[in-house]
Amino acid sequence: MQENQPGQIIYVVSDSIGETAEFVVRAAASQFDNHLIHTEKYPYIEDKASIDEIVDSAKESNALIVFTLVVPELKDYIVERAAAAGVPVIDVMGPLMGALQQILQSSPTGKPGLVRRLDEEYFRKVDAIEFAVKYDDGRDPRGLLRADVVLIGVSRTSKTPLSMYLANKRLKVANVPLVPEVEPPEELFQLPEGRIIGLKISSEQLTGIRAERLKSLGLASQANYATMERINVELEYSQQIMERLGCPVIDVSNKAVEETANIILEMIRGNRIRKEKH
Repeated sequence: MQENQPGQIIYVVSDSIGETAEFVVRAAASQFDNHLIHTEKYPYIEDKASIDEIVDSAKESNALIVFTLVVPELKDYIVERAAAAGVPVIDVMGPLMGALQQILQSSPTGKPGLVRRLDEEYFRKVDAIEFAVKYDDGRDPRGLLRADVVLIGVSRTSKTPLSMYLANKRLKVANVPLVPEVEPPEELFQLPEGRIIGLKISSEQLTGIRAERLKSLGLASQANYATMERINVELEYSQQIMERLGCPVIDVSNKAVEETANIILEMIRGNRIRKEKH
């Protein structure tokens, strides 16, 4: 131990990683001479035997214990054990949790590490959104090999909004437009089964969507982009590519983005279940 070390020793004890208690200790220590305060962290404490060792050590070192134990049994035990040993102890989250319990008329879960799990979920979502933006509309085909799912289809089949919707579900999604004059990237044909999903749409609906798109851009609705002849050529070409890839195809005609996204999510879950069974 650090018996000969000058200054006050603080034991940071947690049933998770201990970041919350450590941050509070550092914030408080910043108001004093930091050189007089030394911290030792004890994360992932899950049993009474560990608490016994910590309290005994704290007594020998004249240390202060600061903890964020949320499991009621361990929380009560460290307070009782420290009191019996004459070791000062501070419950960082206890007072606030007690106030919230009274205000909300609800009991805390008592599960450690929930804040970290929430943080991890948040950063996974941010990662997925950045991925969808970076690999939207066929940009940098190398990203296809890193995607959880790749959407393919002709222009105006909701590839981008679907990619963003699924990114909010923490999926890394890339999308590739299928254009007759442009050969699909070779990475598309390197992807494993179940990674690619094709999107198709009726020619009549696509004509209307593209005409409206041209109108919003101030262009003539009679442009080749929105003609039935051109659209039929594109749809036939996209069908050929999807057949070559052997990927499942969703008809997005008259479907909201949320509806199509839910179908995709079900497909992904189905693929995972099949893989687990094998």
